[in-house]
Formats: sequence, structure tokens, C-alpha cells
Amino acid sequence: MIDIQETRDIAACRALRRVVFIEEQGVSEADEVDDKDDEAIHLLARLNGKPVGSARLLVMGNIGKVGRVCVLPEARGTGLGAEIMRAAVQRFRAVAGVEKVKLGAQTHALGFYERLGFTAFGPEFDDAGIPHREMMLTL
Repeated sequence: MIDIQETRDIAACRALRRVVFIEEQGVSEADEVDDKDDEAIHLLARLNGKPVGSARLLVMGNIGKVGRVCVLPEARGTGLGAEIMRAAVQRFRAVAGVEKVKLGAQTHALGFYERLGFTAFGPEFDDAGIPHREMMLTL
């Protein structure tokens, strides 16, 4: 059973991000860990009680920014990533004044986010050695 909840268990979210971004994708710890975790809203996804995915949400004026979306390898292909993104968008709908949701998508995942209603814009850019594009969804 999938359960996605807002959490203050930043350590659990960071542990998932370490596995996916640092160990699997080779992102440096300096690029992955920043000072925004304390101000962020964190979503933690559990599958049968075990943490398997997370996302970090930041409110920046009228824009909600989704970042650090990750799913452990054993939970991929289950629809969990889409569920996390739907929960993130729903959470931003509850924030007064937020009109758009933005994210920086790894280019290999553009289709995933497009299926969720996001539209890519702007040029490709490098983030931690991985090609990305900005994407936006109007609420």
C-alpha cells in the first residue's frame, strides 16, 4: 500500500536522496545537500510502511517549485513517482497565491512530467552534471 504524507523527517528524505542522487546518479554531496531543506515542505512516500520516495516543495512567491523528486529502484514502475507529483501539485493548490508549479526535469524524464501536464520551456541546462530542462504547470 502506497502512503504519501507531508513530513518533518528530513533525515529519511535525505537518506532516499542519497541513494538515488549521490550513489546511483553520481551527484556530489555538495550539489545535493543545500540550505533549503529547513524552509521546504517535504513529502515522504512509503510502500508497505517503508520509505521509498520523496519530494521537496518550495514556495517562491506565486510559484511552487518541486525538487529532489526521487523513488528507490525497487519502487519504480509502480506509479509511485506520478503519485508523488500529483500530491505535490495538490499541496501547492492549498497554498494561497501559488499560481504555477515549476520544476527542473532531467531530460530523460521530460515525457513523464509532460504526461502529468507540465510543459518544458527554455534551453537545456546542466545541473550537477545531468542535462535538465525547466518545466511549468499552471494551476
